[in-house]
Amino acid sequence: MEVLSSRVLLKPRRPQASIEFYRDVLELAIYREFAVGTVFFLGQGFLEVVGSGEAGPSPDVALWLQVRDLAATLEEVRARGAPVEREARREPWGLDEAWITDPDGTRIVLVEIPADHPLRVDVRGR
Repeated sequence: MEVLSSRVLLKPRRPQASIEFYRDVLELAIYREFAVGTVFFLGQGFLEVVGSGEAGPSPDVALWLQVRDLAATLEEVRARGAPVEREARREPWGLDEAWITDPDGTRIVLVEIPADHPLRVDVRGR
């Protein structure tokens, strides 16, 4: 299979509240808007908030967003009204993570990769 593009589809119970959250609180740039939804840039992918869902979020699904500065990002989104589910901390696997939620309760994991973490260390010379 050759994948040319990808996006995560999110069908919130309160579509307008979710669009406003991703646009105004997280300040994600808009890629495309159409009658039943909005597509946001999400790093190297897209997040499409589309239609209206009924089931609500699953604890088994989360958005994972890597940021440059976790403390600053958490402070910014908290000031704009993002509910903080869990404060920043270093995980056993070495990443710094904090959790926030969108209006439906979908978990959003904000991640900073420390400078000395294997994901950022150039191992080509080893």
